[in-house]
This record gives sequence, structure tokens and C-alpha cells, in this order.
Amino acid sequence: MLPLKEKDKPVVQKLLSAGCCARCVLRFCCVSVQAAYRKPHQETLKELQAFIGNTENGKSQDSVAADSTEENNKSHDATVPEPADEPADDPPSKRAKLELSGTEAPSEEDAAEEKLTEEPSVCVVCLGILQELCGTTQAVKIAEKHSCWLHVKKELREKSMVVDKDDVVQVKEAFKWVLQGLVAKEIGGVAVVARSLFEISVGFTHQETDADCHFLATTCADCFRPTKNKQSVFTRMAVVKALEKISDTKFLTHYAWRYNKYSRSLPQTPWVIDGERRMESSVEELIAESVLSSFRSEGFNFSSSGREDVDVRTLGTGRPFAMELLNPHRSKLSREEMKLLQETINNSSDKIKVRDLQIVSREAMGKMKEGEEDKTKSYTALVWTLKPIQSEDIAFINDIKDLTLDQKTPLRVLHRRALAVRPRVVHSMKTRFLDSHHFYLEMKTQAGTYIKEFVHGDFGRTKPNLCELLKTDTDILELDVEVRGN
Repeated sequence: MLPLKEKDKPVVQKLLSAGCCARCVLRFCCVSVQAAYRKPHQETLKELQAFIGNTENGKSQDSVAADSTEENNKSHDATVPEPADEPADDPPSKRAKLELSGTEAPSEEDAAEEKLTEEPSVCVVCLGILQELCGTTQAVKIAEKHSCWLHVKKELREKSMVVDKDDVVQVKEAFKWVLQGLVAKEIGGVAVVARSLFEISVGFTHQETDADCHFLATTCADCFRPTKNKQSVFTRMAVVKALEKISDTKFLTHYAWRYNKYSRSLPQTPWVIDGERRMESSVEELIAESVLSSFRSEGFNFSSSGREDVDVRTLGTGRPFAMELLNPHRSKLSREEMKLLQETINNSSDKIKVRDLQIVSREAMGKMKEGEEDKTKSYTALVWTLKPIQSEDIAFINDIKDLTLDQKTPLRVLHRRALAVRPRVVHSMKTRFLDSHHFYLEMKTQAGTYIKEFVHGDFGRTKPNLCELLKTDTDILELDVEVRGN
């Protein structure tokens, strides 16, 4: 019986689904009982599967109950006609790489259960050292172990549990515990003691993964000094020392761009209403697909300086935005690679274009949103009028300066914004006559001004409005935001 507790179940599920071997799971669960490591690897794996089986059975019962409830709900809604067209696939999670296929990713419990049936694979943490000792030379990949430690720490933090990194059993200790029993058996049951005049030193190298540590050398150059007796500067102690010097945020990378949007049917982020997806894609997804692939990142967070409506184009120099890449396998790109990434994004769709790719700090991402309401925005709107007009009828609008509006929360956003009256300033306006019922209106306004509501009045919720100024009903047919910047 393994010395595990109920609180260890989510950690065990997480590590098995991530590709850890059974003995590495024990290490990260802080199991220091040597007998647990001396059991055959497959036997330990089966015990771990049985240990988490109780949780899976409980979830299965919950899912059966949920299915039953869903069937009852469907019976009540039998008279409601089904939509003719199938909705588009749900947008991918920001925490996961965008997949090209539409297949659903397996749950952690399913992934953990599959470990017993699929072919044995090399552990992502110890690279096979603790899997029946493998028989071929493998490497202790400290950077992989550190990444897995961050994975476990996140899971523990979500469960309100606390574990220190020093509580995790080191690979070398688990290796000794396993090997001592095997050596003792081979020499006829003679006890093998940890401290003896006769010592055996075992070294592991893995040149294929040395490159994964190169980013540490650029961050903590003083930790990797060449010595006469070492073939590689990436020794265990050097890597551990470097990892202790950098914070967890070093495993996040921040990049900033500007984007232009040329489509009137593209939201900035995935548009989901009441669990149903609207629109087949978004600015965020069109950009993220290439970025995640280039950096081999596990996920991302998208942030921008303001946002436009789905039917509004973004022109000019482009809207600033930034992406925080989560646990990227590559932290930097060369200038040529960054240029190629930008071209890849721009060639992937005619709906968007990006420019000015650059690496930024977390602080710079925060400053991007500072003082948004103090900024001035430029817009161009195509306006329709009910009453026929002449160019002279709209000329007076050009002379209006610093017009203060009182805008009650628009009806179209009232479901997600608090009811309030917000004062906004229209700094200047300029008209271009088209025909007796259409003209272009160019505006410079305070950021946060609801342009559409200023044009049609929103049933009197915005005052003054263009309907009142022209003394006729008006509506907005098209809107562009002109972003200006360096």
C-alpha cells in the first residue's frame, strides 16, 4: 500500500497525465519511504491507478446523474425546434494550444488511465532513469524537473495546499533507493549501506537536451563556468543554482504588436453567448495559432489597449496588444525569425495584419492600459439620414468643438456593464457629403465614447445626439476606428 493521502489525488492525476513515471509521481508527492521505490515499476503504477480510481468512480456517478438531468431537460424542451445549422466549434482555451483538429482533448483522469494500456514511454522528468533503470544511458534533465515542479505547485496552490520544493524527493535519492535493493539481491542478500569506503559514482549525460538549458546560461552566466574535469557546463548543481536565482515569472514571455482589422465580421476575442459560439474566428485566434507554434508555448493571455466592436474596422497604425506566453519552450526569436512569424500571421488571413513585433516586460503590459479614458480616439462613420439633406445642412457640424455628451449605459451592453451616466467629450467633427441621405462623419473623441449611440441616440439615452443636431432620424451604417501612434 502506497503512503499517499487523499490530498495527493489531484497531483497524482496531473503528473500521470503529463507523462511522469510512477516513481517520479511518488517523488513529487514527497514520499520518502524507500520500500515504495523498490517495488516493480508496473506494480507501483497499478497501485497509483487504483488510488485515483475512487475519485474517477465518484466523478462517473456524478456524470451519470448529470446525463439523467440533461435528458429530463431535453424532454421538457422537445417542442423547441433545433437550429438548422450546426454551431461552430467552441473557441480553444487560452491555457491550451490551439488545435487544428476538432477532436476533444482527453481529461486528466482519462489520460492517467491510458498510461496502463499504452506502450511504455520515457518519463518526461527523469528520462527513464527510474523506469527499471532503462538499460541505456539517460540524463537527469533538471530543467524538466523544475517545470514539473511549477506544474505541481500550481495544482497545490489551487487546492490551498502548501509544499516546499525541498520536500520533493530528488532523483538521485530515489535512484539510490532502487539500486541498493537490486545490488543487494545480486550479491546474495548482503546489505548495501549508504555510507561506505567503497563508493560507485554514476554519471548521466544527454546532449540532445543540453540546448534546453541554454536560456539559463544567458540569464545566469555566472552559474556556468567551464572547469577542467567537467565535459559540460550544464552540471546538476549549476542548473539548480541558476533555477534558484530566477523567479517563476522567467518561464513567462511577453511580446507586443499592433494589429489592423479589416473585417466587419470578426470579434477581437472568441465570441460566446450562452454557451454558443458566434463567428467562426477572432483576432486573438488568428494571431495565437502561429505564435504558439513558433514558441512551442502551452498557452497564452491576450491583452489589448481597448477593443472594437465586431463590425468595426481598425485602421491606421494599428491597435497595441500584447501576449503573455505560458511556459514557452523557446523564450526568444532571432530578428529573422520574428520577421518570418509576422509574415506568417499576415499571410494566413486577409482579415488582419500585425506589425512591430517586440519583446516587452510584464510592467510594460500593465502600462498599455493606463490612462485609457484620457486618450483621444479618431473615428470615421458612414451616416444615413431619414430626411433628404444638402451639404449646407451638415456644414455647421464642422464648427462644433468639445461637445460634452451624457451617455447612459447603452442598451446593447447593459447586460454586461453597470447602469450609469458617463460624461464623454467629442473634441471635433468633420463632415463629407455623399448624397441626399448619406454622409461621412469624422470624429475625434475621448476614449470610451459610444459612437454608434451618439449617431442614432439610443432612444434618447445619449444626449445630445446627432438626431437632435440634424432634427431628423439618423443611423450609422459603417464605423472605422483610426489608431494613430509611433
